[in-house]
Amino acid sequence: MYRAILFIIFLLTLPGNVFAEQSIPILIYHSIDEYNGKGSKELFVTPENFEKQMLYLKKQGYTLLTFENWQHSNSYRKPIFITFDDGYKNNKNAFNILQKLKDDKFQPTATFFVISDFIGHSNRLDQEELKWMSESGVISVQSHTATHPDLTKLVDLQDELLESKGKIEKITGKPVIALAYPFGNFNEHVVAETKKYYSFGLTTTPEIFTKKGFKNELFYLPRIYIKYSTTLEEFARLIK
Repeated sequence: MYRAILFIIFLLTLPGNVFAEQSIPILIYHSIDEYNGKGSKELFVTPENFEKQMLYLKKQGYTLLTFENWQHSNSYRKPIFITFDDGYKNNKNAFNILQKLKDDKFQPTATFFVISDFIGHSNRLDQEELKWMSESGVISVQSHTATHPDLTKLVDLQDELLESKGKIEKITGKPVIALAYPFGNFNEHVVAETKKYYSFGLTTTPEIFTKKGFKNELFYLPRIYIKYSTTLEEFARLIK
């Protein structure tokens, strides 16, 4: 009887997320820079706003993770994933901000999904930049395919999936385990092929991830767009 009472007391003291399935926001960014009049304005987030958003996460007790740590997500009270698509050179602004906010308690990390054949182009991160940011432990470099095609329109995906993986791994010396689908487009064939080479596939389905238990769930991971027009108040609502 005494042991039963102690067990009940123990259960009551456990955090609520032990019993409830945890929600995990995965955010998607593209360019961290002032808008220069070229391209879609909404795909830019100013460095000032990005820093305010990351500072909000820090103050609210979020833990910024990369996909190498996915299996440990439930160990954290407020896990969140910060991702960037396309490998733009201005993503160094994000890296610098994350480095600036780092302290003993807040160890921010993020994932850069790069297009392997575009590495080193004029407005893209080059091999040296990707290597030292990866070695810093702040950035995980993952794949956004080799040439950024609509994968749903291809039959043979090996070049786009396997060659991009190999090229990035050669640069960083670390495993590439996650793929962000170009344009967010996917189908069953794309998922089946992605599963051969990766452990995760990321879409642009706009919702927070909660485990539902369906087949290949980790290859349909949703992400929430953070845009130029996203206010800090809206940012706070989007991740809850």
